[in-house]
Amino acid sequence: MQTATSLTLRQALRHKIDNKTKPLGALGRLEDIALQIGLLQGTTDPQLVRPHIVVFAGDHGIAATGLVNPYPQSVTAQMVLNFLSGGAAINVFCRQHDLGLTVVDAGVNFDFDTVSLAGRLVTKKIGYGTRNYVEGDAMTSGETIAAIEAGKEIVTDLASKGCNCIGLGEMGIGNTSSATLIMSYITGIPVDECTGRGTGVNDEQLKKKKETLQQVFRLHLPAIAANPDPLTILQHIGGYEIAMLTGAYLKASELKMIILVDGFITTSALLLARLLDSHITDSCIFSHCSGESGHTKMLKYLGAEPLLQLGMRLGEGTGAAMAWPLVQSAVNFLQEMASFESAGVSKGGDI
Repeated sequence: MQTATSLTLRQALRHKIDNKTKPLGALGRLEDIALQIGLLQGTTDPQLVRPHIVVFAGDHGIAATGLVNPYPQSVTAQMVLNFLSGGAAINVFCRQHDLGLTVVDAGVNFDFDTVSLAGRLVTKKIGYGTRNYVEGDAMTSGETIAAIEAGKEIVTDLASKGCNCIGLGEMGIGNTSSATLIMSYITGIPVDECTGRGTGVNDEQLKKKKETLQQVFRLHLPAIAANPDPLTILQHIGGYEIAMLTGAYLKASELKMIILVDGFITTSALLLARLLDSHITDSCIFSHCSGESGHTKMLKYLGAEPLLQLGMRLGEGTGAAMAWPLVQSAVNFLQEMASFESAGVSKGGDI
């Protein structure tokens, strides 16, 4: 429900947008983004300050079985080291667009040299990967809560340094399977229709992945159906990095930060966060539609319209980084573009 104050602000923003030297609506989605950010920040003069990407990394017990992924679990740690040495796609895009980057060890099955990596790796390790949810719960209740709180702490720290725009990414071999189960439990879409190829499985592997995830879904359904809240879902079939993403979303929304939503796994965490904060999508800009098949259905469920359609399905926050210049352009035109009055240009109704 709109208050009188928010309605007045909306009208003021709309007036400012419509009186730029352009036909009404000529900047399309950029106008919608400018309006959204102005409303979120409560001003007709919004600012983007110290934009940042956070990549949460964690391992999944099921990945060690080879049932759902063609890559070994050790790739998670290898990719974290790649992030830290600046060699991954997210590093390239953050450098290109002048975005800050934080890499978080949420629960990687590896002992990083925290001394030599001090200042480059944020250690919030809850455990050395989750347990195999084919056999039981992925996490304990305490681990789930600790991971959510750690995600909140990361965002709180960035906000204390002035950051008001954040993109969230992830890394974790096997985490598309966890995201698939989360999506199915929350949306009610059958597991088979939510399951995609993840990190490049072939047809035979995809069939095995679907069979395995259907088995997992049935195993945990009674407990989740009895108590279908986000913490229960995470405890049974989640990941440390997905739980931290959930906490990060919640804190960023609370702090009225602009949130750039990335792809399939990060959107699964948003589904969880939305159950706890029904207004969270007011803060969200959906960067792109992932090439992972279930992401289109996720976005439709959320009523979200992504900015980009590039067929990307890498994760790491890369979609959020690619969308950043569009967000920047939306605020810049609102701030810097001349009005009809200031430029001395006649509006259509003046001639």
